[in-house]
Amino acid sequence: MKKLLLSLLFAGGLVFGQKIEFEEYKLPNGMHVILHQDNSAPVITTGVMYHVGSKDEQVGKTGFAHFFEHLLFEGTTNIQRGEWFKIVSSHGGSNNANTTTDRTYYYETFPSNNLELGLWMESDRLYQPIINQIGVDTQKEVVKEEKRSRLDNQPYGKFSYGEAVNPHVFKKHPYKWSVIGSFEDLSSATLEDFQHFSKKFYVPNNAVLVVAGDFKKDEAKKLIDKYFTKIPRGNDVVKSFPKEEEQKTEVRATEYDSNIQIPLFAINYRTPGNTTKDAYALSMLSDYLSGGKSSVLYKKYVDERKEALQIFAFNRGMEDYGIYTIGILPQGDVPFEKLEKDLQKDIEKVQNELITEKDYQKILNGIENRFVASKSGVQNIAHALADAYMLGGNTNLVNEELDIYRSITREDIKNVANKYLNKHQRIIINYLPESAKEAK
Repeated sequence: MKKLLLSLLFAGGLVFGQKIEFEEYKLPNGMHVILHQDNSAPVITTGVMYHVGSKDEQVGKTGFAHFFEHLLFEGTTNIQRGEWFKIVSSHGGSNNANTTTDRTYYYETFPSNNLELGLWMESDRLYQPIINQIGVDTQKEVVKEEKRSRLDNQPYGKFSYGEAVNPHVFKKHPYKWSVIGSFEDLSSATLEDFQHFSKKFYVPNNAVLVVAGDFKKDEAKKLIDKYFTKIPRGNDVVKSFPKEEEQKTEVRATEYDSNIQIPLFAINYRTPGNTTKDAYALSMLSDYLSGGKSSVLYKKYVDERKEALQIFAFNRGMEDYGIYTIGILPQGDVPFEKLEKDLQKDIEKVQNELITEKDYQKILNGIENRFVASKSGVQNIAHALADAYMLGGNTNLVNEELDIYRSITREDIKNVANKYLNKHQRIIINYLPESAKEAK
């Protein structure tokens, strides 16, 4: 059954250029509902995304959003502790959850005859989760172990998860801490702290329900009404985050990692939120600079000069701000000073010259291919619909996003390089082995 389900997940995928049809509406309690009917394969995804991420936490109480990603599998009034995954797997399904700085998403994918089961489970998770001391204590240890394996004991983990970068980019905004939070905050948090977090953010008016796949709309609407309408509306979730001041001087910092031997040099810049056209242009610039082995920076530093083992550029788009990073793992003893000087010349080149029409078309081709792949299968489509509504403020972004990329010109790419990638806007991180600290 599992193999069959996995094979069906990608059936009925998006044909190039095909529009994703959907219907959306609101329940009386404020919950947003999105329905995408695709009867080409007998598979269904039910997902609920909550507008709560690590940025909604408080100083001294970080890691709560990610903690709930684990805690809310502990059980409900009707689902006993330890039974969630058994119920899903025994019905031929799979499930998961993920957390970012801005939202938390839970979903199940089943053979389509289990539509009611998926809706019931997600409604019960929202309506009457069991948040007790045994669950909190158990998941504290699970999350701490995850932090050790993914961040503390993983090479470049503190860099990848933002712990070594974000505090230097953000001074006021809560993006300054990592999604996974800190041991100290989780250890000191009480049961009442978690119950308060649940009551504040896990309410229907702070969530979107997505159903995608093989179903009949009339049936789905009746089931949604049956299981979700009874859930009472919560207090309005008011979001107000401090704004970052304009950066006028360069920032330099050194971070150490006991799990690495090869240092990492990274130039970072604070950029706008992911719904802005500039964010799309910055992503295209990233593709130009380091999108594959034929990209400008890879060819120059890895292939030709043999000065780097790896080089990357990407714009990490978040709801309120982004971080643009150019990172390089040097080959041998190539000094950071030389890499910094040469990379600055590469940045100035894209600030002063238009990329070629050939390179521009290559970028668009890659984006189109990724766009199609990311919308293949009902599981991916459900996720994309939820993200578009919650973080983009427009569910139809699932169809419009490619047109946004196509509307960006070579001049736009040059302009964002001039607007955001200047020397006084740099946050330079020297990410070094712990041994370098001990040798000082």
